[in-house]
Amino acid sequence: MQYRKLGKTGESISAIGLGCMGMSFAYGSSQDFNEQESLATLELALDLGINFWDTADMYGQGANETLLSKILATKRDKVFLATKFGFKFREDGSTYFDGSPKYLKQACEASLKRLKVDVIDLYYSHRIDDTVPVEDTVGAMAELVKEGKVRYLGLSEASVASIRKAQAVHPIAALQNEYSLFTRDVESSVLATTRELGITLVAYSPLGRGLTTGAITNTSNLSDADFRKGLPRFQAGNFEQNLQTVTALEAFAKTKGITVAQLSLAWLLAQGEDIVPIPGTKRRKYLQENAAAAAIQFSAADVAAIDQILQENTVAGLRYSEGALKLVNR
Repeated sequence: MQYRKLGKTGESISAIGLGCMGMSFAYGSSQDFNEQESLATLELALDLGINFWDTADMYGQGANETLLSKILATKRDKVFLATKFGFKFREDGSTYFDGSPKYLKQACEASLKRLKVDVIDLYYSHRIDDTVPVEDTVGAMAELVKEGKVRYLGLSEASVASIRKAQAVHPIAALQNEYSLFTRDVESSVLATTRELGITLVAYSPLGRGLTTGAITNTSNLSDADFRKGLPRFQAGNFEQNLQTVTALEAFAKTKGITVAQLSLAWLLAQGEDIVPIPGTKRRKYLQENAAAAAIQFSAADVAAIDQILQENTVAGLRYSEGALKLVNR
């Protein structure tokens, strides 16, 4: 495994992290989650040198943090642990965001309890609350640092303006945004800002929510509880067009002797030393495939060839529903 520095903290984190959400949330119902395989995947991650683990209090309404606690109980010192706060559930299962100082302190205490740890290495505001000044949210997060409950602070899906306001209150170590071959919004202005301020860009959904793995060829195979069924890119018409892009990428990957998933991750790593993708998986075989991408070195010509494929094949559909998009870039 290769390692990269987290912002200006001096901390070394694996160049490819592990997104743990899918072990407990979003990609199926409770019947689709296999705790034994998930725990084995977490154990293997450490064996492969993947020390950067990402979770959130909303994943399974705390279930994901509880799952990780079973490994952290004996191997806490081997994990650089990131979690997030802010999303709250209504009785009907819908969510809303609360970035208030009062709530975030309660959320932190609850996460520490579920994770069974004394300190969280990287604590993110899962989104920006447009009803609370970001300075107030980050100010309260900074108090958690002073109290020794959190080591470093992060934001997710924040606008350039919010990033700058937050940085003025307390150093931000990481910004977690969606970034992949299919989602390149951050390249317009956000990435320039994080680089100016020395903030690591943590790329979530780096495999396009499974689209750029080549493993999803028919949405009918997805569980009815899989949230991707409601995403624009997985809808009829859009999905088929996106598969054409994946097919073109697969053809290039074969010339390199790698999988399209590995191509996707290696392409992200080639965008700069300040990019750290966190592909999610709940199975060991995919984890090994993802980890191997850290050793792939793309030349400038390789990157140019991949960019040419993307220019020739338009991505169809938005990355989120319209409602979810209202919560990003705030």
